[in-house]
Amino acid sequence: MIEARMNKISVSQLSTLRWDLETDVDAYASHGFGGIGLYRPKVEEFGIERVSEMLLDYQIHPTSLSWVGPFTGGDLPTEEAILDAKQAILDAASLGIDTVVVIAGGRQGHIYNHLRNFFCEALTEVAAVASRYGVRLALEPFHPGCGREWSFFSDLKATLDIIERVASPALGLNFDTYHVGMDRHTWDWLPDLAPYLHLVQLGDARHCPHGEMNRCLLGDGHVPVRKLMERISDLGYQGPWEIELLGQDVECLGYENILNHSRHYLSRDLAPF
Repeated sequence: MIEARMNKISVSQLSTLRWDLETDVDAYASHGFGGIGLYRPKVEEFGIERVSEMLLDYQIHPTSLSWVGPFTGGDLPTEEAILDAKQAILDAASLGIDTVVVIAGGRQGHIYNHLRNFFCEALTEVAAVASRYGVRLALEPFHPGCGREWSFFSDLKATLDIIERVASPALGLNFDTYHVGMDRHTWDWLPDLAPYLHLVQLGDARHCPHGEMNRCLLGDGHVPVRKLMERISDLGYQGPWEIELLGQDVECLGYENILNHSRHYLSRDLAPF
């Protein structure tokens, strides 16, 4: 039973950043994980055809592709960022990935409303392509303590506002417990966001994010990971639970230890999921 339920548990390649994709796939499958959250630079290293073969050989399902963007304040001009996002959607469709993570970009001193409208226009164009290829976009808010350069919005209310403004069935939310799990308002917004949950990423932290992202092992921090999983499951979420652990607190532990601990933590009581 545990093995079957573990098929819904995925590991983001950002959790094993220094390994290559082949090592990732082999290790995740060996530890009993049924899914992998793919990271675009690692995919590009091997190429779409080889990656597709590896996933098939190891019988591991790609749960997401990270990421497209930033669309504001990034290295790419917006038109190039849009073209890059469209290419990522094509790659995702080729690999059988139904969810692409979206990062908005920082505020860079711009007026919030103007930036939001600008971003929504870009998202509308990208979402149209995603819909055409049967790919979903998962918008990720970042905690302001560690993500101002990554996202000009940080809370679930603002995320929902953008999703509703774009009004595309392809656009939804990447709910990362590290970024929103310690916000007391999260519980209030979950029922409204439940229909838009495209992906749930699991991360924990010993303190409120500040500076560089620094996640700890699941269950070792102050994020109510288990309670959030229970609530999200109660609201009807049936998608994958994708582990994403990176930062100083886990880097010294070794990737094998991170995978071992994550499997043990999530296999203790997976019945509700």
